Amino acid sequence: MTPKDPTAGWVVAVMVAAEEEPTPLRRYFAVGRPDQQRAEWAAVDAATALGRVAASPVAGNEPVEAVAALPGSLMKRMGLADGAIRPLGEKLPRRWMIAGK
Repeated sequence: MTPKDPTAGWVVAVMVAAEEEPTPLRRYFAVGRPDQQRAEWAAVDAATALGRVAASPVAGNEPVEAVAALPGSLMKRMGLADGAIRPLGEKLPRRWMIAGK
């Protein structure tokens, strides 16, 4: 991030196991909070609606991980409001990560 366009949010990956899934899958969330730890906790809160959050690493992936910082300009372009949480699915959200560079 640049001083002109500081971090305003995060893309966070959370390992979640739904009832029909034998092992947790990585799910991605866009979180409109500048503080990384608060963004991670907000993503965990959102993920609990989908299933059980993993308590330990799965296949080398941490249960909760901030994957990319989001500058304010990208959040505005993608329509993510401050404090909002948007589920992005199971695939790596490259559009959210590339657009910020």
